[in-house]
Amino acid sequence: MTTPTVLMLSPEPPYPLHGGGAYRTASLVYYFSRFAAVDLILISETGQPALLPPGLVRSQRTIALPPHGKGLAARSIRNAGRALRGVPPLIDRLSGLAPALAEALREQHYDIGIVEHFWCAPYVDQIGSACVRTVLDLHNIESVLHERSAAAGGGLIAMGHRRFAAISRKLESELLPRFSLVLAASIVDADVAANLAPAAHIEVYPNALPYVTKPQFENARTAEQPIVVFSANFEYHPNIDAVRFLVSEIWPEVRKRRPGLRLRLVGRGDCAIRQLLRGETDIEATGAVPDAFAEISRAAIVIAPLRTGSGTRVKILEAWAAARPVIATPLAAEGLLAQDGRNIVFANSPPAFANAISRLLSDPSESGQLACCGRHTFEQHYTWEAAWRTLDASLQVTCAPEVNRYTG
Repeated sequence: MTTPTVLMLSPEPPYPLHGGGAYRTASLVYYFSRFAAVDLILISETGQPALLPPGLVRSQRTIALPPHGKGLAARSIRNAGRALRGVPPLIDRLSGLAPALAEALREQHYDIGIVEHFWCAPYVDQIGSACVRTVLDLHNIESVLHERSAAAGGGLIAMGHRRFAAISRKLESELLPRFSLVLAASIVDADVAANLAPAAHIEVYPNALPYVTKPQFENARTAEQPIVVFSANFEYHPNIDAVRFLVSEIWPEVRKRRPGLRLRLVGRGDCAIRQLLRGETDIEATGAVPDAFAEISRAAIVIAPLRTGSGTRVKILEAWAAARPVIATPLAAEGLLAQDGRNIVFANSPPAFANAISRLLSDPSESGQLACCGRHTFEQHYTWEAAWRTLDASLQVTCAPEVNRYTG
């Protein structure tokens, strides 16, 4: 039997496994690598290849992005120009690469071409010219993300997001049907995508994590601390907004009930949020850490106070995998099999967050029950193996062999 061939185009590296985007992309790379020859084309600001596990892909090629300024003024000027020109920010950032992509694909032929993120969807013609079938992996719905960001903001920023939302809706309706298959992160996202593009073939491929064995989090649990953790990529504007909400409104309420409790903001991009911390001594921003999962495992409680965004939150899956109680806004858990009071506690207001945190700290029985149910939800629905079963049906793959459980 001829070995299937798969091309993957990604604007971010799948490894190391830091953040939801990397986990989702890596899950697809690993899925196909079990039975197919996978070639990865990585679009990279550094021009450096991804640090992949040995033998995971057949080949890797990098297309370098030209550098641009990352300061607030530079971003504001760029986004103002994008709004005037009618181009969403990340699609604009990744534009102009068609010649380099065509050169990389010259005389290449694949059974399946995977495009990661909607930002790269405009390259469907280049991918389609070399691939029998094309798949777009939607990590989120860009138009929804901008709509919610507009609702959570104000002034010129809200106006810009509304402009980008309208442009994204138009592009989504035009581009999604041009792929053989579109993978959505949840039923919620799939329904939105189907309304935007009724002719598109859309299937749900949930976000998931490599299986985590109990010793991996139980060893960290011995060092559990009276700390509340919010784990995220703090360069991502919905997470910046969540930190603003957390520090200015939620945490003062928590202090009233639990003086001495500490808050730890775990993840890269700490430079983008430090000005929001106002020198508070009971709040720590760690920056990038070697093992975010270990930080989550040591936390007494994990929270996800998001007010905007799209897609499903890997931060909640990590907490479930680590058997940690989770308090989150309903939006943060959107698309997940989350049941209030069973595997998660929902909170929308600062007093609700503060009350839930204080209650769980005072009631080890309730906290332990939430943690146990969250772990069960992870094991049943959100491991890579569980997610891969949906792909077997969506892609009609029959040659994928049974493999040993992957533990990362």
